[in-house]
Amino acid sequence: MPARSNRSPTHRTAYSSGGVIFRVIEQQVEVVLIATDRGGRWGLPKGHVHRGETAEAAALREVAEETGLEGVIVRHLATIEYWFRAGPSRVHKYVDLFLMRYQRGDVRPQQTEVDDARWFPLDEAVMLVSFERERTVLAQVQTLIQEKGLYV
Repeated sequence: MPARSNRSPTHRTAYSSGGVIFRVIEQQVEVVLIATDRGGRWGLPKGHVHRGETAEAAALREVAEETGLEGVIVRHLATIEYWFRAGPSRVHKYVDLFLMRYQRGDVRPQQTEVDDARWFPLDEAVMLVSFERERTVLAQVQTLIQEKGLYV
């Protein structure tokens, strides 16, 4: 009988990075959300961290690719994790999320992966985002802005 590995062939780990890119228009904080699943799911822009790439660099790259916007990282917000299925495999995914101040660009959804991308008032984005973990991160941004005045 052949030796068995301790690691299940049906389990793998994935790492992504992304962020909450924000701007202030007439003293209202706005953030960008992307839509996937034919516009049925709204969330934060994020994607795979390439070998040798830092989480920060991946976050800036992914936000730019998925939204057309460039920003600068203000701070790390959270690392969220979850499980999902990809064919026969279960994937344990870790996502580093960063707060980013908008610098330049116009919203242009990435045609191959994103159905829509839009600016939303932060309060509305908290209600609209589809995943609880991302809702918690947006609520954290609300608290940071209220308590620390990060956008001033």
